[in-house]
Amino acid sequence: MTARPVKHSLTLRGHRTSVSLEDDFWRAFCEIAEKKHVSVNALAADIDAERGVDCGLATAIRLYVLRHYRGG
Repeated sequence: MTARPVKHSLTLRGHRTSVSLEDDFWRAFCEIAEKKHVSVNALAADIDAERGVDCGLATAIRLYVLRHYRGG
C-alpha cells in the first residue's frame, strides 16, 4: 500500500486517459463500481460528465468515493 498517488488508465467515451489516485481511493472506487454492477470506466465516465470544469477527474473521483461512504 502506498500513500502516494499511482496512475491508473481509464477509457472515457472511447478516449484513453489516466488518473492518479492513492491505493485506498482506487480500491474503494473499484468496489463501488462492482457494487453498482458497472465497469470502472463507465462509473468514471459518469463522474466525468457531472464534474465542473474547475474540478479535475481524480479529485471528482475522490469526492465521489467520500460521498458514497458518508451516505451522501
